[in-house]
Amino acid sequence: VQLQASGGGLVQAGGSLRLSCAASGRTFSRYVMGWFRQAPGKEREFVAAISWSGGSMYYADSVKGRFTISRNNAKNTVYLQMNSLKPEDTAVYYCAAKEVQNVRLVVTGQHEYDYWGQGTQVTVSS
Repeated sequence: VQLQASGGGLVQAGGSLRLSCAASGRTFSRYVMGWFRQAPGKEREFVAAISWSGGSMYYADSVKGRFTISRNNAKNTVYLQMNSLKPEDTAVYYCAAKEVQNVRLVVTGQHEYDYWGQGTQVTVSS
C-alpha cells in the first residue's frame, strides 16, 4: 500500500489543522492506521492509532483530548484532527499502516508498522 500524507502547515498556538493520509494499492480497510511525529533533534514518537473497524482508537498522553483520529474506509483515508495546538506539537507527521486480521486491534509501536507515508510538516508558532 502507498500512503500520501497532506494537510500540514503553519498555525498559531491554539489553532487547528487536519491532516489526511490517502492510501492506495491493496484493500485499505484491512490495515490498522497510525500517526507518528518527529520533532527536530528528537526520535519519532507515537501520536495516535485507529483500528481496522474504526471502533478503537488510542492516543499518546501528550495529545489526548486535543487530537482525534478517524478514518473513512470508502475513501481510503485516515485523518488526524488537531485542535488546541501547542508549539511542542511542531514536527513532521507521518502516517503508517499495518495489515491485520483482528478488527479491533490497535498498534502503537512504530516498528510494527509495515508501510509509511512521506510526512507532512506541522509548525506551531507561539
